[in-house]
Amino acid sequence: MEPNNDGNLDQVRHVVLVLSGKGGVGKSTITTELALALRHAGKKVGILDVDLCGPSIPRMLNIGRPDVHQCDSGWVPVYTDAEKSLALMSIGFLLEDPDEAVVWRGPKKTALIGQFVSDVAWGELDVLLVDTPPGTSDEHIAVVEKLKKHRVDGAILVTTPQAVSTGDVRREITFCKKTGVRILGIVENMSGFVCPHCSECSNIFSKGGGEELAKLTGSVFLGSVPLDPLLSSSIEEGRNFQQSFPDSSTFSAISSICQILLNSLETA
Repeated sequence: MEPNNDGNLDQVRHVVLVLSGKGGVGKSTITTELALALRHAGKKVGILDVDLCGPSIPRMLNIGRPDVHQCDSGWVPVYTDAEKSLALMSIGFLLEDPDEAVVWRGPKKTALIGQFVSDVAWGELDVLLVDTPPGTSDEHIAVVEKLKKHRVDGAILVTTPQAVSTGDVRREITFCKKTGVRILGIVENMSGFVCPHCSECSNIFSKGGGEELAKLTGSVFLGSVPLDPLLSSSIEEGRNFQQSFPDSSTFSAISSICQILLNSLETA
């Protein structure tokens, strides 16, 4: 994607949506870990969290509730490190009470998403990941419409292996085709369970549903990420999993997905 001339996104090289038709598949986890893997690969990364009713990424990155400042160009994103290599904007930073429910109708959600797209001063980024809520409703339509003038490189679809999940993700594929969003690939999350004692991976649910869906729909299969207690605890505690467990098979899986994504973006 060539740099554009559209305000606050003019220095953002690539924009990638993270989608799933199903809730609870670990979409925000995949977004967070991909962002950390991209940073590990030397990229400057941003996360736009448009899951307005369930903004969990600030907790996953252990950011807390910092004040959001403004500059001449708009809102300044919150940086997770002194080098400013990972930036985040989330409604979680704008709520007075972290337990406050966002009880908004579609037009108000659409307006805030429009502000997030146009009014956040991202600066220079290699990749902007957009974490979305489950489904194919107002938030998704608003994101695609608002970002269209800036060009979206494509979407990563997250599923778990079970048929009940892949069925919903199939509908998300239909959404992408109807809205003209390129599918960069499918990630199968919670694919097997990694024993915390011996590191053996067991298929306690099922395995291969995401890969099979990719074959059936002609999509790229980016890879599988197992259900790993070490990853789960890191996410819960806001620790950098990849920094803490660089020799784990889960780290290798996430790094492989990151590299395939980068190759796809660079050759698009």
